[in-house]
Amino acid sequence: MNPYIIPLFIPHYGCRHQCSFCNQKSITGVKEPVSARQVEAVIQEHLARPRRPRPVEVAFYGGSFTALEPRLQQQLLEPAACFLTTGRIQAIRLSTRPDCLEKATIENLRQYGVTTVEMGVQSLDDKVLALAERGHSAEVVAAAAQRLRQAGLSIGIQLMPGLPGEDWPSLIGTVWQTAKIRPDFVRIYPTLVLTGTALADWFRAGRYLPLSLDDAVQRCAYMKLYFSRQGIPVIRTGLQDTEELRQPETIKAGPFHPAFGEMVEAELYYIMLAHCLEKAFDVPAGAAVDIWYPVREGSKMRGVGNHNVQRLKQRFALGELRLHPENLPSGQFVLQGERLRYVINKNMICQI
Repeated sequence: MNPYIIPLFIPHYGCRHQCSFCNQKSITGVKEPVSARQVEAVIQEHLARPRRPRPVEVAFYGGSFTALEPRLQQQLLEPAACFLTTGRIQAIRLSTRPDCLEKATIENLRQYGVTTVEMGVQSLDDKVLALAERGHSAEVVAAAAQRLRQAGLSIGIQLMPGLPGEDWPSLIGTVWQTAKIRPDFVRIYPTLVLTGTALADWFRAGRYLPLSLDDAVQRCAYMKLYFSRQGIPVIRTGLQDTEELRQPETIKAGPFHPAFGEMVEAELYYIMLAHCLEKAFDVPAGAAVDIWYPVREGSKMRGVGNHNVQRLKQRFALGELRLHPENLPSGQFVLQGERLRYVINKNMICQI
C-alpha cells in the first residue's frame, strides 16, 4: 500500500553548492527555511485531515538535509520522531547530497527513525557532474550508497537526463552504474532550464541546448525499461506539475509537459506493440489490425494526442487500426490481424 506523504520542503536549506541547473525556490514555491515548530504544525494539519487508512510518511524534500548543522538536523527531525514513536506516523524520509552522508551523519539519521534517504545524483559521469558544478565525483555516490545500505536504510536515487555534456553513451553508463548500486527506487527528472540558474545563462548564450520533448521521452523510456529489467522501481518520471512551474518566467526552455510521465508510459506501450507487429505479424500494406486493451489504459495505449495510433499506422502502412476497450488485466493486450491473433502483456516489454 502506497503511504500517505506529508511533504516538507527545505529548498537550498543547507546546500553547499549552487548547481548550474538548480533553482529549488522556483520548483517548490517555498522561499523561507522551515522551522521545527512548522514541522510539527504541518504534520498535525495533515494528520487531522480525513483520509483512507494507510501508512503515513513524513518526507523532507529539496535542499540538502544532511548538509545542515547537526543541531538543526536534530531540531527538524525531533517533531517527526515524536510522531513516529507514538505511532501516528510510520516512516521518515529525506533528500540530500551524496557528499553529505558520512557514517556519523547516517547513524544520527537512523537514531531519529529515518528509514529512507534519497540522493540527488543527477549523473554518474564525472564530466557531466563537473559541468553541472556538483562538487563531487561518481565514486562518492557509490560510497555513500554503501554506507546507507550498511546502516539498513532504504536508498533512492534521483537522475537528470539531458544535463550539459551528456550523450547517449554517457546516459547508458549512468544507468548501468545506478543499477549496480541497487537502489530501492529511482526518480527521473529530465533537465529543464529554470530562471535564475547558470544553465539559463548558458542557454541564452547558445552554450547549452536542452533535450527536445521527444528526445527526453525516449531517453526516459529507455531508463525506465532498463530499471524495470533490473527490478528497480521508477516511482516518478518528470517534475510534478505545479502552479509555480506554470508561471511564465519559471521555465525558460526544456522538455516540460504536465503529462510527461504518461508520455513515457505511452512510449513503452508503443515499443511493445511495434515490436509485436514487426516480429510476429506479416502485415501487408493496407491491412487492418485490431487491438483490445484494458479500459483504464486507453490514453497510454493511444498516446498523447493519439500519437501512438498515428505512428503505428504510418510505420506499418496500416489501412485501419481498430481499438477496442475491454475488461482485460492491466498491461495486457490482444492483437489480431488477418491471419494471426496474439495476447501480449506489458511485462513482456522487459524481454524486448
